[in-house]
Amino acid sequence: MNFLALGSLFLVANGVFIGVTVALAVAVVGVAVAMFFVGSVVKKKSIDKRLGEVEQRTAKMIEDASLECKAMKKEALVEAKEQGLQLRNELEKENKEKKAELQKQEQRLVQKEDILDKKEESLLKQTNVLEQQKRELTNRENEIKKTQEKVDHQHQLMVEELEKVAQLTREEAKKLLTNEILDETRHDVALQVRNIEQTAKDEANNEAKKIISLAIQRCAADQASEITVSVVPLPSDDMKARLIGREGRNIRAIENATGIELIIDDTPEVVILSGFDPVRREIARLTLEKLISDGRIHPARIEETVEKVKKEMDVEIKQAGESAMFEVGIFGLHPELIKLIGRLKYRTSYGQNVYKHSIEVAQLAGLMAQELGLDVNLAKRAGLLHDIGKAVDHEQEGTHIQLGADIAKKYRESNNVVNAIAAHHGDIEPKTVEAVLVAAADAISGSRPGARRETGTNYVKRLEKLEEIASGFGGVDKSYAIQAGREVRVIVKPEQIDDAQAVFLAKDIAKKIESELEYPGQIKVNVIREFRASEYAK
Repeated sequence: MNFLALGSLFLVANGVFIGVTVALAVAVVGVAVAMFFVGSVVKKKSIDKRLGEVEQRTAKMIEDASLECKAMKKEALVEAKEQGLQLRNELEKENKEKKAELQKQEQRLVQKEDILDKKEESLLKQTNVLEQQKRELTNRENEIKKTQEKVDHQHQLMVEELEKVAQLTREEAKKLLTNEILDETRHDVALQVRNIEQTAKDEANNEAKKIISLAIQRCAADQASEITVSVVPLPSDDMKARLIGREGRNIRAIENATGIELIIDDTPEVVILSGFDPVRREIARLTLEKLISDGRIHPARIEETVEKVKKEMDVEIKQAGESAMFEVGIFGLHPELIKLIGRLKYRTSYGQNVYKHSIEVAQLAGLMAQELGLDVNLAKRAGLLHDIGKAVDHEQEGTHIQLGADIAKKYRESNNVVNAIAAHHGDIEPKTVEAVLVAAADAISGSRPGARRETGTNYVKRLEKLEEIASGFGGVDKSYAIQAGREVRVIVKPEQIDDAQAVFLAKDIAKKIESELEYPGQIKVNVIREFRASEYAK
């Protein structure tokens, strides 16, 4: 019962509380709505007030901008007027200057027209004068033609009269006169040529003799003939048997190892070595000397000694080439060229040592080049290498000139050096003066007395051929080869050959000798004409 009363009271109390709460909520909502409407009204009045102020400011700004635009417009108009006035003044000034320039040009043109008018008048006067002179020249020309016709007619009459008197036609007389003039002219020309050549020869010979004699004097190399076989002395004849060996095995071993033939004959205490290769012959000579000195002679020892001597020879050949290079005073040669120069030490030509001959030619050519103010280094280099082909001419086909030029090209010597090597015997034309000096130095070195040796048969044949060539020309009475073939004296018939013709005869003989005869050095052709008149008083 109590619990139900309490529950009822609780429900009533809750209902009263809820009602109060709802009433309060309604009251609060009403107050809020009222306040919202009041705020809206107040806010609207504030906004209207601000809009009014903004409109006033905008109107004032528009008014100020309008005033400022009017001021700027006025300033722009004033500035535009000032610029227009300035441009107008400048244009007026420029127009005045152009007018003044045009006036000056007009004045110059007027002056030029006056000058041209005067020149035209002068030309007209000159033209009139020239026409007058032309008419006068035409008249004179006509008169000269008439006179020439008269002269030609009279000349023809005189020619016909002369032909009747001389009993010769005009052509015959002209031919006769021409032949006489040609003979006289040829004679005069021959005399002048002889005088000029004689003067030039005298001067050239004096200068050449001076240069060559000075070069030879400064060189002063001794010359000795050498033979092409080697002779090895033996301590006794018993050594011959030891060199031959049992059944000839030692001599065969030496010949096979060296390529040189041993000649063992009845000559006491001598062994002769014969071979075409001078280097091999020298190797064989040194090998024999070492074997004889050592005393042990058998095939194994022979082969060992030959190999040892070959190595020593390689060193000696290189040293000989370097010695020649330093003696002459040239540098920069290829190592193979130095070896080939060293090999020339064992090469002879007509009994003359080619190594010494090459050094001598280099020195002579260098001295002559120095006297003439030419390239001394080129002359020495070409002189030292001019016979380099003789170091290999027994191994390869071809002349020593061709082989030497090919070797020089192979080891990149200059074209001038190659040309000097190829031209030192006249096979091709020399391109430089140094090449001519090398040929001259070669002739000097080879033609000096005792420098070279030739057989008596070849010597006699050369002299006979020389006299035969000289005697084969018309008008030659006798010819004599003298001074060991260095000069040929030709005696002519004076009634057939005069002094002028003797000059041409000497040239013809010299040319034929050059083309048909081989000889060292040079040959002087001396033509002698002598006329004797004899009479006896009785």
